[in-house]
Amino acid sequence: MTQQPQPIGTTGASPPVVGESAHEPSSPRPTGAAPAVAGRSPARMAWERLGRDRVSLVAAGISVIFVVVAIIAPLLTAITGWGPITPDNKAIDPNSGNYPLGSFGGVSFNHLLGVEPGTGYDLFARVVYGLRTSLVVGFSSAVISTVLGAVLGMAAGYFGSWIDSVLSRVMDIFLAFPQLLFIIALTPVIQAALQTNEHGGTNENLRLLVLVINIAAFAWAYTARLVRGQVLSLREREFIDAAKIMGAGWGHILFRQLLPNLWAPLLISFALAVPQNITTEAALSYLGVGVVPPNPDWGALLSDASQFFLQDPAYLFIPGVLLLILVLAFNLLGDGVRDALDPRANRS
Repeated sequence: MTQQPQPIGTTGASPPVVGESAHEPSSPRPTGAAPAVAGRSPARMAWERLGRDRVSLVAAGISVIFVVVAIIAPLLTAITGWGPITPDNKAIDPNSGNYPLGSFGGVSFNHLLGVEPGTGYDLFARVVYGLRTSLVVGFSSAVISTVLGAVLGMAAGYFGSWIDSVLSRVMDIFLAFPQLLFIIALTPVIQAALQTNEHGGTNENLRLLVLVINIAAFAWAYTARLVRGQVLSLREREFIDAAKIMGAGWGHILFRQLLPNLWAPLLISFALAVPQNITTEAALSYLGVGVVPPNPDWGALLSDASQFFLQDPAYLFIPGVLLLILVLAFNLLGDGVRDALDPRANRS
């Protein structure tokens, strides 16, 4: 009996059983195989990079401590029993020019950081309330300048044409202004417009608002220039063309398509603007054109302390060192955020 020839490329193996896949592997998966790689979002990778930066973590911790102290300032002063404008006449010596009694500016259990020469105000209360002033001005002006810069920068980069030309020239003008000198020149005019009583007094809360607006009015141009450059690149992407084809308006494209892709540069700009605005506010108060008394402020403390440096160096040393630590912590945190959000940054 002759055997039937089989087609070329086949064997004599029996066909697979019905219901059993022909492509099913004959042996189980090795136990030592690598697990599947899980995808990570850019935000998660940025958090991981920031978490590996020890300097940024320390700076973030110090910044959080300052913010918490500013928030609970009324509680802290209630525990000590002294307010920012509550004088202690028993802590100063009227026979020696109202200088603090005791060593290191009158530091004691009653006054943790001593008292102010001449007034007898508790320096701890003045410092924690002055911290609130610095942070309110720094964060508020940074929020306003970031929002304003983002809107105008997106408009200039997306619309182009004469809108871009006009907004770019306005940015150049504001970037060319000497900020401190211009605010100092405007201060007498603003102060005269804010007279609220027959004695020539100035509303301190309204003056604080004007200070925030003045700082933000010059800081927005930096953010706008940064956003404009990013939008000039993003507007040529395919997802913008797809949105236009689908009939999306300019409002949808600006705030629903472009803005989500700008969160990284905006966050970096905000993080770096806060310490810069705090320094600007302190400089203005030091020059006498910032916060109006009796509102405590670190710049005003430094200005007053410079008159008593030889007799009471602690009065200048304490707010000066705290201001240095605050600005340095926010600067290092801003640098860490910038490096974490920039995947091309060099890291060791």
